[in-house]
Amino acid sequence: MTQRHEGRQRRRLTATEVDLGVVRQRALLVGTGVNARDVTEAEEDLEELALLADTAGADPVATELQRRDRPDPATYVGKGKAAELAETAEALDIDVVIFDDELSPAQQRNLEKLFKRDVVDRVALILDIFAQHAVSQEGMVQVELAQLRYRLPRLRGRGIELSQQGSGIGTRGPGETQLEVDRRRIQTKITKLERDLVQLARTRATQRKSRNRRSLTTVALVGYTNAGKSTLLNRLTHADALVEDRLFSTLDPSTRRLRLPGGEMVLLSDTVGFVRRLPHQLVESFQSTLEEVGSADLLVHLVDAGTAEPEPRINAVRSVLGEIGAAQVPEQLVFTKSDTVTQETIDQLVASHPGSLAVSARTGAGLDALPKVIGDRLRALERVIELQVPYDRGDVLAGLHRDGEVLVEVHEEGGTRVRARLPQTVTGRYVDFVAPLPG
Repeated sequence: MTQRHEGRQRRRLTATEVDLGVVRQRALLVGTGVNARDVTEAEEDLEELALLADTAGADPVATELQRRDRPDPATYVGKGKAAELAETAEALDIDVVIFDDELSPAQQRNLEKLFKRDVVDRVALILDIFAQHAVSQEGMVQVELAQLRYRLPRLRGRGIELSQQGSGIGTRGPGETQLEVDRRRIQTKITKLERDLVQLARTRATQRKSRNRRSLTTVALVGYTNAGKSTLLNRLTHADALVEDRLFSTLDPSTRRLRLPGGEMVLLSDTVGFVRRLPHQLVESFQSTLEEVGSADLLVHLVDAGTAEPEPRINAVRSVLGEIGAAQVPEQLVFTKSDTVTQETIDQLVASHPGSLAVSARTGAGLDALPKVIGDRLRALERVIELQVPYDRGDVLAGLHRDGEVLVEVHEEGGTRVRARLPQTVTGRYVDFVAPLPG
């Protein structure tokens, strides 16, 4: 089964792009639905690929969807289909052909020979977008490492042309092929970047320990890319994080302080957006950054209410959370951009996901309720302990009021008996005063 959509209209360049002399590539998008359950999901994957291509700087001119049960080992789409795509690319003056799956090195080589133009797979496309948006030192190191890990098995040499090995006069003797030299150089670079990331990870771990010592509760915003995380962060904390209606517009995490209605101060972090089938090279390279999610006290999982099928995106995010060891972190589901859908749709979404709520960062709808819900969820996660505090330890009593919520305070003969709800990060401070719960 094959579906095609063609469009010869190029996207009109913005004034900034014209000034900078930006020339956008014309792209042919190809999907097979190998990883999709049905045609609808395969079409959604291609729509997402079009957004990724646009973000990377290409104009999707045409799309091809070919339903296959398994990829062809030589050309992914089969010899006949590949020849048809080559004709389409030539007729539409295509610059780059983008596949919605990961191609093997052999498949990519064969397709580039046939198409006589660049062939890019989904992994390379996402890596390119990440490279464009990395700003911090850690982000740039992580992206470069992921790109090198992707390129290493795809190195292509030029036979014996660049080699010291051969059968003619002056070519015999010890030496390496250019391919071996390139491979060794990349492997050396990968080793160096891995060492750099280890050091950066230690710095990040030290920062986490510092936050724990200061009893700072952390809340992480997670969600599918372009779900509105940065917009919500800005609205709640009056921050100035970059906001664009594009995928992966923000890559480096932003953290801001947020005061909850109960007076508690928490750290609210914006994290990199997820997509279906996030390349494993990125998950490995961004492990230290993604650990911030795993160490959070609560995840606020944002879902675009305007998405036609939100469940696959919710599942995609949860799948990535499982990959990075954050599946056990408590989650609060929040539907964003509620102003883009009807109230009936909002009611259906909230009803189908008990405990969730809907907000709009643009209109402010539901934003008053969100901090209260976050506070309630955090308090519910805190441990209730009972303590016996001597009368001469007023500092301990003051600390309990500062670090948690004192539920009961009774003055007895031996001191003050206190029942308090405390964050897990600070309970160790009061272990010497813990009293057994009565009866």
